[in-house]
Amino acid sequence: MPRSPFSRYTLGAAAIGALALAAFAIVPSRAAEEAVVIPAPTVDAKEANGIQTAVLAGGCFWGVQGVFQHTAGVINAVSGYSGGTKQTADYNMVSSGRTDHAEAVEIKYDPKKISYGKILQIFFSVAHDPTQLNRQGPDVGTQYRSAIFTANDEQKKVAEAYIAQLNAAKVYKKPIATKIDKLDAFYAAEDYHQDYMTLHPNQPYIAFNDLPKVENLKKIFADNYIAKPTLVNKAKVTN
Repeated sequence: MPRSPFSRYTLGAAAIGALALAAFAIVPSRAAEEAVVIPAPTVDAKEANGIQTAVLAGGCFWGVQGVFQHTAGVINAVSGYSGGTKQTADYNMVSSGRTDHAEAVEIKYDPKKISYGKILQIFFSVAHDPTQLNRQGPDVGTQYRSAIFTANDEQKKVAEAYIAQLNAAKVYKKPIATKIDKLDAFYAAEDYHQDYMTLHPNQPYIAFNDLPKVENLKKIFADNYIAKPTLVNKAKVTN
């Protein structure tokens, strides 16, 4: 099917860069998916000792990673794949939509600084549109599905309760489509996908779809926003 020029469905690294140069001048200054102000979860995880992990999928991982790299309390946010096997955890294969993988982000966080529930609140509010199941913005396919991969029973309980709470409050025009799945494994994506939003702020897809998400994070979750992103490949970015 035809795809928007702002879609990255089949683009490799070189093609993405070429598109950035060709199309930047016509990028509108708004996000493809609008943020929604939502209440905090009434059920949250108990504060644990040590670094915890959350794995979330909400469309292209560039934007989701970028949002959480600007979130206080997040130690690391890595783009990757969940839902399929190790053998198919490859960008070109995942992009076919036939591997069972979703583009996901593994978020390592300090529970003394940010809770699992707060991470879900940011995920549902500014990181993606949870009412769309197998698409986000211009990207269509099961690899772009909205999903929460839970690492334990407590995460599952919090996620289920929060979705029920938001649906009952009718904060969205449509029911939440986000699926909750058990986390079997997470596989980090190729190196060129890491820190993509920070490294390519003028790329049209990033400017249209992802940078506004960080602006919404700053506006809606000011207490959780940090200006300097926590990057995976720190040596590649110079200030």
